Amino acid sequence: MTLAALMVLTVLLVVAPFAGAGAQERPAAQAFLQLDGLRLFPVSTSKDYTAEQRVERANRLLQKEVASGSPARIGVAELHNLSVITLDDNVILTVTRRDTPEGLAVQGQAELWRLNLTAAINKGRFERQPAYVARMVPVSLGILAATFLLQRLLWLLWRRYLPSALTQPLVGEPGSSQPLRPKDWLLHGVLVVLRLGLWLAAILVIAGFFPLTRLLISRLLEALTESLGSPFLPLGGRRYSVLDAVVLVALFLVLVRGVALLKGLLRIRVLQRTGIEPGSQEAIAFILQYGLLFLGTLVLLQLWGLDLTSLALFASVLGVGVGLGLQGIAKNLISGLIIMFERPIKVNDFVEVGDLQGTVTRVNLRSTEVVTLDRISIIIPNAEFLESRVVNWSHGSSVARLRIPVGLAFGSDSQLVRNALLEACQGLPDILETPPPQVFFKGFGESSLDFLLLVWINQPRRQYEIRSELNFRIEAILRHHDLTMPFPQRDLHLRNERLEVTFPAEISDALLKRLVPPPIPPLPPGP
Repeated sequence: MTLAALMVLTVLLVVAPFAGAGAQERPAAQAFLQLDGLRLFPVSTSKDYTAEQRVERANRLLQKEVASGSPARIGVAELHNLSVITLDDNVILTVTRRDTPEGLAVQGQAELWRLNLTAAINKGRFERQPAYVARMVPVSLGILAATFLLQRLLWLLWRRYLPSALTQPLVGEPGSSQPLRPKDWLLHGVLVVLRLGLWLAAILVIAGFFPLTRLLISRLLEALTESLGSPFLPLGGRRYSVLDAVVLVALFLVLVRGVALLKGLLRIRVLQRTGIEPGSQEAIAFILQYGLLFLGTLVLLQLWGLDLTSLALFASVLGVGVGLGLQGIAKNLISGLIIMFERPIKVNDFVEVGDLQGTVTRVNLRSTEVVTLDRISIIIPNAEFLESRVVNWSHGSSVARLRIPVGLAFGSDSQLVRNALLEACQGLPDILETPPPQVFFKGFGESSLDFLLLVWINQPRRQYEIRSELNFRIEAILRHHDLTMPFPQRDLHLRNERLEVTFPAEISDALLKRLVPPPIPPLPPGP
């Protein structure tokens, strides 16, 4: 845990100051003189011109000169007591004291720049010759072939040394059987990134062989860097660029991952060895996680260069939003904190909320996860545990009492019934012997003698299984002692001695045909 904490702290302390420094709005101190996409040497900002303004015209003239193919004369001259670099007797750059390092004269710096420019122009013209292009084309093809072999080798090593689930085809591909897990998707993504990285590196190397492609890639990278580095978000008197925002998001993701790692190590290495019950362990780890995340976010924003006092207006607007539109979320968050500290419910408690019964598996800040007896996860807002009636079968003690009503027919021997019900409880390991089972004679029902069997159990989650097993034994033992269940009995009293019943004509005719025998046909006359 100490090593993980040091790693996270090191990342935050090392990377964040660079992000904060980059977020500050300050003029660029230097710009580079370039030719064919290659940086030659830096040029500083002078008294009257910025570095970009000084190198803009020189870069354009040098690129035009090397593309023309005509002989170029690079020289050093004195103009108004200043050393200048000339191209075909035209001044392209002035050398100032700001461009010269300590211990070197301005004239010496100008001579060094002249040599660099001459070498760069000669190289550019050499790379534009047909013989050079013809020689580098086979080299480029060889690099492409080597890249193809390397990415195939990477795929084979990936299949050999990583889990077999990684080699399964993705969903939707021929032969796919089941969706991959998030871990497998991540490994597939890493493999794709590595293979694309190989091809991208090969393309950049090949592009560096030729002046035109190198110049094109250089301009694309400059445009991308300029677009990402251009400030667009003003906060606290500063303007932040897209690159600054990306760095902040990356640092925040590192912070979240580091805090989650610390939470897991704390639960495994520390809390489980203290003997604290699981509910308390979850509460401590939960509070530590969000506390470190909150403090780390404040430190990260401060190191990034954001003045937190500038967020006062945002905090006030957020407070109004919480008070008006986020009442339900705020209520659940506060309820979660109350549950964390008061602990009316804990992890592994068997609870009953409304018509739901299940085991608490996780207590979060906004909601609580309950797994029902059907193995279905139900997400319940924390406010329901404080505003409605909750039955916690495990609170304080897990011992609970089951009530089994039993009805017997009139005339049954009540003592025999009592002994039979107590006999049914014997031999069941799920029924506690202390307190012992009890049988109560509740009274006389409409058609039965009503008894109540009370038993104690210490596994509320299995109450339905225990009740069913006990009912099976009760029915078998009552049948063994010839004790029968009652049937509903009703006595019917008639006021009149004669009861007249009227039927429809169709039913009356049908009854008459069945009750009255048919007439006997006459006998035929004798001879």
